[in-house]
Amino acid sequence: MLVDDKIYLGTSTRPEYLSLRYGNRHGLVTGATGTGKTVTLQILAEGFSRAGVPVFCADIKGDLSGIAAVGEHKDFLTKRANDIGLGEEYTFSKSPTIFWDLFGRQGHPIRTTVSEMGALLLARMLELNDTQEGVLNIAFKLADDEGLLLLDLKDLRALLVEVQQRASEISATYGNVSTASIGAIQRALLVLEQQGGEHFFGEHALEIADLMRTDTDGRGYVSVLAADELMRAPRLYATFLLWLMSELFEELPEVGDPAKPKIVFFFDEAHLLFDDAPKALIDKVEQVVRLVRSKGVGVYFVTQNPVDVPESVLAQLSNRVQHALRAYTPREQKAVKVAADTFRANPEFSTAEVITQLGTGEALVSTLEEKGIPSMVGRTMIRPPAGRLGPILPEERRAIIANSPLAGRYDAVVDRDSAFETLARKTRDKQLAEERQRLQDAERKAEDRPRRTSTRQSPAEAAMNSLARTVANRLGSALVRGILGSLKRGR
Repeated sequence: MLVDDKIYLGTSTRPEYLSLRYGNRHGLVTGATGTGKTVTLQILAEGFSRAGVPVFCADIKGDLSGIAAVGEHKDFLTKRANDIGLGEEYTFSKSPTIFWDLFGRQGHPIRTTVSEMGALLLARMLELNDTQEGVLNIAFKLADDEGLLLLDLKDLRALLVEVQQRASEISATYGNVSTASIGAIQRALLVLEQQGGEHFFGEHALEIADLMRTDTDGRGYVSVLAADELMRAPRLYATFLLWLMSELFEELPEVGDPAKPKIVFFFDEAHLLFDDAPKALIDKVEQVVRLVRSKGVGVYFVTQNPVDVPESVLAQLSNRVQHALRAYTPREQKAVKVAADTFRANPEFSTAEVITQLGTGEALVSTLEEKGIPSMVGRTMIRPPAGRLGPILPEERRAIIANSPLAGRYDAVVDRDSAFETLARKTRDKQLAEERQRLQDAERKAEDRPRRTSTRQSPAEAAMNSLARTVANRLGSALVRGILGSLKRGR
């Protein structure tokens, strides 16, 4: 029943497997709420991990955290194992797990820099229109040309102020920059910050290699992103996962068709990525999904219905697990037909009818077999997981985080000299130069006046020193407030 080069999913009229050699051909797990998608995600993650493949997945409700703990005996799990023929081969075990959390509360903090995110994804996160996105692109281009390092949101705010102050000069070089667009971007940044987005931008930035670890037994680590709080800002969640997927594509080398994936990436609540997405973004997603396969990356979308995923992307997803759908309305009936049409038909039953009749923990399964041919769809009883069914306790999570191979690596916030500091120095130097010129002009007018030798500072010298102290103190206090605020919110 259990074999080395395949992941056992469950039993239809035969054992249903996902072949590791086709694990990077991507997949789709769909079904209505409460039909068993999370358990399917868990057994897939356990199977890949057991085969030595690292996994990244988001934990929307907290249930998936149980993968980090040994499963517990329950009568219905044992019955399911016996019913599908797994019997004595069914054992409980835990998977090596690393917990992550954008807010740093339920896992290691996970960050990237504004520069690494790029204008396209950031515009998506901020929900900018085409004109505002164009201005953001100009700001990024200016930063690149002038060597301004964009690490966190205060760097981006400082850059936008610089763009606004130099609007006439920049418009002549890069294109029109309007005050209204700058204001709209700044307001969107404020909303993002209120949603907790400032925790995501900064350093130490995530290193992709830390998602691709294996333990001493050769099992792949399962990276679990705590997303229950993050889901309150769905655009931030979706854009973050898209950025991560694109980072895997950009950083990993070409490997062709390996014997097993280098990493598998699960995109839960995938509809959030495509809701109201512009065609340019969908085209980019389709391109990344199509090309990332050759990097050894398997991408698995998890959502309620296949129609949540654009056809151009859906066509790239070869391994399918379809849990029950309900068909009470014309739209739902159409969705059932779409779902049924994505499978290779089985003459033993009507796929469209069976989709509405599936029970919890039951699914239609079709995966790639020899020569990459989709298997005939089978009505499958999904196997029970080896890890715990349901969430782990907070104290168990804390112990796992404390003993993680990444313990302490991302905890401290690093605030390097970047665009904020560079532009603040530029402003200060300009103010000092202007004041120095003004005072020199005033002194030249007073050259004919009699002078007394004195060790006291002249009014001009006193004013200059006072101004320098004032500007320096203002810069220092702003920087200190920025550091303290970030550290306080990151706790």
